[in-house]
Amino acid sequence: MTYIQVTGGKKLHGDIEIQGSKNAVLPILAASLLHNGVTTIHHCPIISDVECMIRILECIGCKVKKEHSTLIVDASQLNSYRIPDEYVSRMRSSIILLGPLLGRQHFVTISYPGGCTIGARPIDLHVKGLRRLNVDIVEANELLTCMTTKLQGNEVNLSFPSVGATENILLAAVLAEGTTCINNVAKEPEIEELCRFLQNMGAKIKGIGTDTLVVEGVKQADLHDSEFTVKADRIVTGTYMAAVAATGGKVFLRGAVKEHMEEVIQVVDQMGCITKATPEGILINQKARPNAYDLLRTKPYPGFPTDLQSPFMAALSIAKGNSILIENIFEARYKVVKELLAMGANIEIDGKVAIVRGVNALKGAAVRSYELRGGAALVIAGLVAKGVTNIHSISYIQRGYEDICGDLQKLGANILYRQEEADQE
Repeated sequence: MTYIQVTGGKKLHGDIEIQGSKNAVLPILAASLLHNGVTTIHHCPIISDVECMIRILECIGCKVKKEHSTLIVDASQLNSYRIPDEYVSRMRSSIILLGPLLGRQHFVTISYPGGCTIGARPIDLHVKGLRRLNVDIVEANELLTCMTTKLQGNEVNLSFPSVGATENILLAAVLAEGTTCINNVAKEPEIEELCRFLQNMGAKIKGIGTDTLVVEGVKQADLHDSEFTVKADRIVTGTYMAAVAATGGKVFLRGAVKEHMEEVIQVVDQMGCITKATPEGILINQKARPNAYDLLRTKPYPGFPTDLQSPFMAALSIAKGNSILIENIFEARYKVVKELLAMGANIEIDGKVAIVRGVNALKGAAVRSYELRGGAALVIAGLVAKGVTNIHSISYIQRGYEDICGDLQKLGANILYRQEEADQE
């Protein structure tokens, strides 16, 4: 088995390109199913979640061609309504295939989605929203069977601005008859990316970037071959910003989008960093041990993202003073705390609240990642720890980061992939 080995103590310096957005490209790949033709997507991250989505598309009849970071999807031979269980169990976001498959063929069967163990993440908002569009849904034997005689536009009021539910309802509405009005939608940049991709394909959508999306349904023949370039991943950007804030150094994050990072920039600035945004990316400079952050709350966008709570917890674990974090989105985000404690962090958990008392230094240890962003947090902890840190179960990290070791090596970190000895397997 492969693990990551980090020898801490190096400041980060240099220039790296930020990969394409995982949370944008997955729904865009799902959306490619709406069109009975070819879709070309540029700047796709080469990560295991994208590979999983490609396998799903191929299993249901699509042809997918990879050319470096470009994916060419031909969905003209779509021939199956059943999403393979083995892939659904690995990736929760596979649930967003419901909307486009209902639009394309009016019937789909899928098992309950799996993925990271960061909380229940119920799909009730997906189900309620799709039912508003004239979809019958039967839940039995760990399967969802969804069917409709025709998708019918309607008003959908989300009780919470769920990203996944917004995407699923939006994708179903594209080929629905009439107009769909979705209220209290998620406003994450990835939603805007999906909307612009769909518009580029021929969909009719208004209200992009607001609380309400209005979708005027189109016919299948109105959609056409299209080409789209995915923007930089804001969570990868934020992870590397947290790393620099923790280790010190000066790094240019090429391709990073300032407008997507406003809340994160405000946090790292208070941690003592100096940031400068340009049209080409974001420069971050940290000259000293990070300052503590009084109260950091995760919120739906444009608030501080839950996906960056763990990486920033790792950075704040060696800050000057005490920080308080409140996790408002996923109840199981604090699984990484046990591993950080093993490295010498001083963190106390009380429900949604984490009190992080900054220590002078962490120490290297053998640790294990339990989910994607917690794994990235352990990499950051390893960068600032004294000695060697070995991070196991890195398949979670590879779900969202193309090559976290390669990126950090370019910045001067002492980090590499290692292989377990045969007698240890």
